[in-house]
Amino acid sequence: QVQLVESGGGLVQPGGSLRLSCAASGSIFSRYTMGWYRQAPGKQRELVASITSSGYTNYADSVKGRFTISRDNAKRTVYLQMSSLKVEDTAVYYCNAHPIIWGQGTLVTVSS
Repeated sequence: QVQLVESGGGLVQPGGSLRLSCAASGSIFSRYTMGWYRQAPGKQRELVASITSSGYTNYADSVKGRFTISRDNAKRTVYLQMSSLKVEDTAVYYCNAHPIIWGQGTLVTVSS
């Protein structure tokens, strides 16, 4: 069973950058499609980006060109590099090992 722990959230000004990390336990991490989701107050959780075991990536339209998902299977870690952050990117960001394994979430606040 894989367990996930996110880190890297915090407060950043609009236009700034953050990198989220998700560290996984378990030896079969490399087989999972990994994803980052987010949930803003009063809104449903939505997919931000995903990456398959072979490295194929997919992004929500709202973050294309600004966010980059990557993975390091040797370190059992998936990353989300976020740039040109906007106020509307404020949310709790969750790491997911498809389909049902979730981390506890990390809060990203974009505010001046």
